[in-house]
Amino acid sequence: MELLVASAIGILTAAGLYLLLRLRTFPVILGISLLTYAVNVFLFASGRLTTGAPPILRDGIDVYADPLPQALVLTAIVISFGMTAVVVMIALGAYLGSDDDHVDDQPDDPDATSDTAPATESRT
Repeated sequence: MELLVASAIGILTAAGLYLLLRLRTFPVILGISLLTYAVNVFLFASGRLTTGAPPILRDGIDVYADPLPQALVLTAIVISFGMTAVVVMIALGAYLGSDDDHVDDQPDDPDATSDTAPATESRT
């Protein structure tokens, strides 16, 4: 079970980093979401992977699930959903403003010239 969860965390992280390094806004947003899911699964797995165990300690119970990582993951899911909505709205506004969804676009500078190298005369 631990190997499966560790592999899932690794695959989510690798896919998230791959998408994060793309030059379009939508894959970048998906990459951030996948990285968030990988962190959530990692936090959840840090509370011991047990099935059918109660999250509350009582007398006579030896195996229990740690409730703190579960609460952290629930809070992280809510926060990541809200931040994803904000980032999607910002990306949509940027796309509608420039008709382009590249993340590496440089701002238009009317004073800049296309030839930045000094002009040299050729002697023949």
